[in-house]
Amino acid sequence: MDNKRRALGKGLEELFNNEQIDFDKIEEKIVESTPKDQIVEINLDELRSNPYQPRKNFDEEKLNELALSIKEHGVFQPIIVKKSTVRGYEIIAGERRVKASRMAGLTKIPAIVRDFTDSDMMEIALLENLQRENLNSIEEASAYKKLIDTLNITQDELAKRLGKSRSHITNMLGLLTLPEEVKNLISENKLSQSHARVLSKIDDKEKIDEFVDLILNKGLNVRQIEELSQGKDVTKKHKINVTHKENEYSQLEDSISEKLGTRVKVKKNKIEISFTNNNDLNRILEIMNLGD
Repeated sequence: MDNKRRALGKGLEELFNNEQIDFDKIEEKIVESTPKDQIVEINLDELRSNPYQPRKNFDEEKLNELALSIKEHGVFQPIIVKKSTVRGYEIIAGERRVKASRMAGLTKIPAIVRDFTDSDMMEIALLENLQRENLNSIEEASAYKKLIDTLNITQDELAKRLGKSRSHITNMLGLLTLPEEVKNLISENKLSQSHARVLSKIDDKEKIDEFVDLILNKGLNVRQIEELSQGKDVTKKHKINVTHKENEYSQLEDSISEKLGTRVKVKKNKIEISFTNNNDLNRILEIMNLGD
């Protein structure tokens, strides 16, 4: 590592040293490890967005609230930037603070300069998008694929890096194999992630189309679609009882399962959470903030 690199700070790999990477910890670690005399004032007109930042829209009401706070109290936490190869600086973390500071009439903002690579910048932008934004299933799957392709890592390595189960990553990536019109239905929240996961395991596009029609027009639940995909004659679909009561906790099961990346069963007065080994259990406990 050359002297310039040392002066500007560690890259993403060095900063986390194979730990699970969390967007909030990126800011936290950098701010905590930076001496106050290395926090500089940068002109707002020298800043530009992370070129890999997928988020384009910001909540105007929240920006206005932040601008009022900044106008009254100033910017409490410095933003993180890197020197741009084009001009000025690129924002690594703190774009909302930059926008709100401009709205508040400021001309400068406190900043910490770090020397991240383009790959680091892309990973940070995608991590922020994954961990802070309410992504739909297709957006999440696309973000996983982009990380795997960009960083040239395996699904298992990505799972460890993000604190997800390998099966969750695999299931999400499987959604990208679905026909475009089905992916659009998922993005529009007309098909649940659980339905989509079953459909992604079917190779026959005509069957997928038939099952989608059953879901949308007949209200078939995930278990019924699973049964059909396992060999029941689709021509008998009109004899399927589509009105019998679905497990009243199905939606809750799906929601918890997607959050924890594992199978969840909710019964009367009891929640069952599946895990494959101790590492998987520890991963789930960390997501639930129950780890040591």
